[in-house]
Amino acid sequence: MPEGDTVYLAARRLHSALAGRQLMAGSELRVPAFATSHLPGRRVTSVEARGKHILFHLDDDLVLHTHFKMEGSWHLYRPGSRWRGPAFEVRAVLATHGWNAVGYRLPVVELLGPHDAVATLAHLGPDVLGDDWDEAEAIRRMQDHPDATIAEALLDQSLMAGPGNVYKSEICFLAGLHPLSRVGDIDVAAVVSLTKRTMEANRATGSQVTTGDPRPGRSRWVYGRGGQSCRRCRTRIQRAEHEWQSMRRVTYWCPACQPAASGPGDRVLTKRTATAISTTTKDDR
Repeated sequence: MPEGDTVYLAARRLHSALAGRQLMAGSELRVPAFATSHLPGRRVTSVEARGKHILFHLDDDLVLHTHFKMEGSWHLYRPGSRWRGPAFEVRAVLATHGWNAVGYRLPVVELLGPHDAVATLAHLGPDVLGDDWDEAEAIRRMQDHPDATIAEALLDQSLMAGPGNVYKSEICFLAGLHPLSRVGDIDVAAVVSLTKRTMEANRATGSQVTTGDPRPGRSRWVYGRGGQSCRRCRTRIQRAEHEWQSMRRVTYWCPACQPAASGPGDRVLTKRTATAISTTTKDDR
């Protein structure tokens, strides 16, 4: 699933291409529930990201809501240019005089009224990259879950919207925290502040560089580096698979730089599942 900064950058590009433009013939939603919705003639007033969601605001108070989840993407094409990818994977087309926005494999595509859009996203915590970012509220929400692990808390979009699997591992490393550390045992304010600074540094690229070195293979401390040497201490990076909200996730950490506060590093990463994790040196590519 894309990180929040990737979604933020996608929304900015879509806004630059579509905002203020009228939708033309060919604009359509290729999902059963909204296939008969008439889009041509409507104008896109703005496009924004909310956590990992993208909202297209239309001039008649309708909102097109999409979510990438694991496989979705939006592509921008000039009119008349060839689209990449098979036509059967297209879920939405927004055609204008200047650009065609084509949504591929989008698992969430829905046309909502303004109140429904607000209700749909009401569960989200403060958006790390949002204009209305509220650090105090994010801290409060995390502190309300003292028994959750920091790995859980950083993935939970209802606490803080935007961070994903990459930032979960990287923030834990940068903070020197084992991913199984209890939220109630750590400096939550420091973790929230670090998450904000790290994601802000990548908002213009969406590349999740955490080492300060954008060169391929050097951009991250631990994520995707299972079995390799820690860049800081040369200890072998550990990798564990676990289940989070019905999806398989992978966590990386350095056992020397991020010592466990209690218990072995191969116990379950979440109390909400009974799924055991397996530690391996296989890289996650």
